[in-house]
Amino acid sequence: MALTVLGLSGALSHDPSAALYIGGKLVAAAEEERFIRDKHAKGRMPFEAAKFCLDFAGIGPQDVDAVAIPFAPVGLCGPARWHYARRYWYAPDRALDALLNGNRRYRRYRSRILACLAQLGFDPAQVDLTPVPHHAAHASSAYHCSGFTEKTAILGIDGKGEYATTFFGWGEHGRIHKIKEFYDPDSLSGLYGAVTEYLGFEMLDGEYKVMGMAPYGDPSRHDFSRLAKFENGELVIDTDYANVIGLRRYKENGKGYYFSPKLIEWLGPRRQGDVADDPYIHYAASMQRLFEDIALRMIEHYLGDILRETGRLAFAGGGALNVKLNQRILARPDVKELFVQPAAGDSGTAVGAAAYVSVARGVPVEKMEHVYLGPAYSNEDVIAACQRHPAKPVWERIDVDAAPRRIARLLADGHPVAWFQGRMEFGPRALGARSILGCPSAPGIADRINAQIKFRERWRPFCPSMLDTVGPRMLGSTHPAPFMTFTFPVAEEWKSRVPEVVHEDGTARAQVLRREFNPRYYDLMAELEKLTGNGVVLNTSLNRRGEPMICSPDDALNMFYGCDLRYLIMEDILVAK
Repeated sequence: MALTVLGLSGALSHDPSAALYIGGKLVAAAEEERFIRDKHAKGRMPFEAAKFCLDFAGIGPQDVDAVAIPFAPVGLCGPARWHYARRYWYAPDRALDALLNGNRRYRRYRSRILACLAQLGFDPAQVDLTPVPHHAAHASSAYHCSGFTEKTAILGIDGKGEYATTFFGWGEHGRIHKIKEFYDPDSLSGLYGAVTEYLGFEMLDGEYKVMGMAPYGDPSRHDFSRLAKFENGELVIDTDYANVIGLRRYKENGKGYYFSPKLIEWLGPRRQGDVADDPYIHYAASMQRLFEDIALRMIEHYLGDILRETGRLAFAGGGALNVKLNQRILARPDVKELFVQPAAGDSGTAVGAAAYVSVARGVPVEKMEHVYLGPAYSNEDVIAACQRHPAKPVWERIDVDAAPRRIARLLADGHPVAWFQGRMEFGPRALGARSILGCPSAPGIADRINAQIKFRERWRPFCPSMLDTVGPRMLGSTHPAPFMTFTFPVAEEWKSRVPEVVHEDGTARAQVLRREFNPRYYDLMAELEKLTGNGVVLNTSLNRRGEPMICSPDDALNMFYGCDLRYLIMEDILVAK
């Protein structure tokens, strides 16, 4: 039988997920939060996600050759634990623990995974459990999934793995070579997360909100350079202000944050509420500018020569979801192609760890060309969900060929529509499987979806999905953009044609779709183009604020009857209020 590797992530912290490779093909991948309806599923195990992967493939524990986890022991002879202890001198209990008991978290991770596997029917004594260093898993998720065959620069910017926070390396002939790592507390993503907390959002969840707020501010109003410096090839975060632990943390209502009271003394009180106002919009802009500038300087220092040689970069880690940074990377004249792992955060390390083990055992993995890797549901499943739902939905079955035309007409008439089709996406972006759609030329549609359906902050932008025939004209680029991992400047003509998906700074975080990967979604946009002249749709995730993306028909109906949506199509079943 072909080599079968199950990747499991998130056993200690957040975003647990599972991914299954069989013979180098990514058969299934899913995040635990979608099944248990708990956003980020902090502290939970990837049990339901792993169960789905095995069930989808029709295999049992006895068929799995190896279980890969993105967490590995770190030796005392290397620099990581010593760096941590030295930089956290002000918290001697943590510093000594790093030196004397520095693999405690790995042992907990391993034991929890083994317990999860036992629940799934594995024999813990027989499992081939293979640890992969966290940043090697991120690197693998980028490089091995990129499809790049030439020498490739590899970048990982993350909050923190075991101790590492940042990875620079290259890949060639399937092998990953490390150039440099930085270690906690010197984490650029960690700093962004700390400022995210200061700006009133949750770390590991609200960073994209800060990125969305930044274009409303002026980065020149406040100089954030004191927070982080990159000099002589070393990144240093000022832990008088951020990336702090223990007694140095600012506390409010009994909760500790990753910034210190000194940050409050400098910038003023922590932001509260949903309003994006002065000075906080300027703080967001300054943090975004600092993040981009330092990241680009690090890339030039460690990867510049490789980029000038090869032109290809593979990028993962939570920092890779910063689409404004990605836009600036793409603007480098030596970057021909940038692959950003679509599940760049920790959920993607399940894919990375499994890919790493597969390649190490002689089985290369396929290029990741789509993320439709989760559960799918039949018309019969949908009808059954409607029949048991207490709201007694009124539904009709539409002819399979007529559905795109029917939904395009609803969109063109100004109605938002919940769109539930095929296999659920893996990763944080809705890409036309679990989406709320709108017509981007309909005035006010974005505000309406924000206020009445998503219940989000009014300044949050919406993104476009578009036909591959439209992308080059609207975005001025032929670079592949299937995963909403880049922003592009929108051509002047299109700013007035589809204003509802153009952000404050004149850019759009776009999905450019090829029909082969989602034919029904493509056909819907083609029908909308016939009606409006624009083969573009406003696309946001099918969920409400604070909730995970919808997984099942039951989830979709519960959301539908908890907001002002009037139309929901699940496969060929149209539900209307």
